[in-house]
Amino acid sequence: MKDDRYAELLKNVEKPGRYTGGEWNSDEKDPADVDTRLCFCFPDSYEIGMSNLGMRILIDCFNKTKGVFCERSYAPWPDMEAQLKEKNVPLFALESGDPLGKFDLLLFTLQYELCYTNVLNMLSLAGIPMESRERDEEYPLIVAGGPCAYNPEPLADFVDVFSIGEGEEALVELVELYRKCRKEGVPREEFLYRVATELEGFYVPKFYDVSYNDDGTLPSFEPNRDGVPKTVRKRIIEDLDTVNFPEKSPLPYLDVVHDRVMLEVTRGCIRGCRFCQAGMIYRPYRDKSPENLDACAQASIRNTGYSEISLTSLSISDYPRLPELMDKLLAWTDEKQVSLSLPSQRIDAFYEELMQKVMSVRKSGLTFAPEAGTQRLRDVINKNITEDEIMTACGKAFDGGRNSLKLYFMNGLPTETDEDIVGIANLAQSIVDLYYSKKRGGKSVGVTVSVSCFVPKPFTPFQWEKQDDFEELERKQKLLRDSIRTRKIDYKYHDARVSRLEVIFAKGDRRLGKALAEGVKQGRRFDAWDEYFDYDAWMELFASLGIDPAFYANREMSEDELLPWDFIDIGVTKAFLKNERHRSREEQTTPDCRTKCSGCGALTLCKGKCSCTEGRN
Repeated sequence: MKDDRYAELLKNVEKPGRYTGGEWNSDEKDPADVDTRLCFCFPDSYEIGMSNLGMRILIDCFNKTKGVFCERSYAPWPDMEAQLKEKNVPLFALESGDPLGKFDLLLFTLQYELCYTNVLNMLSLAGIPMESRERDEEYPLIVAGGPCAYNPEPLADFVDVFSIGEGEEALVELVELYRKCRKEGVPREEFLYRVATELEGFYVPKFYDVSYNDDGTLPSFEPNRDGVPKTVRKRIIEDLDTVNFPEKSPLPYLDVVHDRVMLEVTRGCIRGCRFCQAGMIYRPYRDKSPENLDACAQASIRNTGYSEISLTSLSISDYPRLPELMDKLLAWTDEKQVSLSLPSQRIDAFYEELMQKVMSVRKSGLTFAPEAGTQRLRDVINKNITEDEIMTACGKAFDGGRNSLKLYFMNGLPTETDEDIVGIANLAQSIVDLYYSKKRGGKSVGVTVSVSCFVPKPFTPFQWEKQDDFEELERKQKLLRDSIRTRKIDYKYHDARVSRLEVIFAKGDRRLGKALAEGVKQGRRFDAWDEYFDYDAWMELFASLGIDPAFYANREMSEDELLPWDFIDIGVTKAFLKNERHRSREEQTTPDCRTKCSGCGALTLCKGKCSCTEGRN
């Protein structure tokens, strides 16, 4: 920020560095060279938003466009919100300090359902009406994208345009159409119509009507203007080696969640875990070349001075050229004392040589995700790993010098029994026993068992499933705790109440919009943070509005009913998702995409060719 107009505000907040801007590598443009102003708004704290690679990529895309300048804003922490309200100051952008209402477009990324109230609260703090029908030409257009946009309906009353899919090309096209329409004097309504009819991958809620049956289900979801498509098809980047990568990202003044270079290796996943939304909505699988990744990594380290590179991917072990990539990176990272870290790995693809390479600079945490404690349930969810593979991978980790592991599981999965819950404790105990089966130099072992509650998500084979009710989830959590027999196992679990609110908004429809708006008025925000989450307040709010949370969370949906997100085409067909659900009930697994194509439909998005088909025997 180039002036001190907010100096008095900053004196009274805990972390003023969240709001000052001016970080090293932050973008600047001469206002005389800019005709279109954007602000990318992250609906969570600065520390979370500055760690988001997608936001960095898209801002860089916009700022490489001549005549366009994209600034940043993050959800103000409650201490800053109080200052804004007390001093009657609208929420502002970091780079210029200008109020958000002065921008042409505001772009929100929807990473998590429990950030929805922050979106609306940021609009309110900016003096912008929350509901789109109340905004005229003088207000910015509100655009939203990200994984939660694949069911946009809970926010349909508030967002002008949803970007469905990958935005590097699509959002630049949207901005160029905006600039063209403004030059031609096209009014707001007509611009939105042209977005809906001329650009692929955009959903404009005002051009669709929805109705409800007496039982709350949907009888229809139809366009209300000629030319508006009945189906919105997601956008993807076919060749990731052509995708933009920000080599000069702003360096935060504060400690942030991921304060390192993040190197995106792949998009999509070959595995097909039936609970995983990301594994479906990001299909087809695509990867970058080691040469491209190495060049991006070297440029990023040179421009930032970071000492750590994190390779990001849904399943890094499935990258077929991972050994080659590691060799290229280690050729210079060792010398520069730059460490490499990997995300949670597939146990069946884990091997000792890779672990030793990663440990060459610094030992980082090692995380595996068995997801279920018994083989039967792992087959139900299509995890496609065996207990022998789990034990072999853990043994290699121990033999390689590790004495601590973190294991991710879920409870409340479809068809789950108490035997499956106890199986988590038994598996963790077997891993502890494996460690002590050999002399390990007197070091004690530590196995962290982290268990989240199953949340059925749109566009997964489990999208029709109900979530266990709150009491049942808590009972299972207690059962697992009581089944653990050693202090060598550290048991961590998620708040079941948070997961219940998450599924309500994940599977919700437009009727939840009034709850979100009223929730913001009542002070609901930062629902993803323990200190501000208030489950009872949400339940009381739903009751006051005649909304039954169980309709969304605890009802098994019919495979024949119209779902709120059915108008979106992600490439993966509904028939495939149904078939996978049926196979789960039969405890049948489906091979990964590289082993055999299962005909999910995603290849239609990339002319029948993806990295899986190239690597298949």
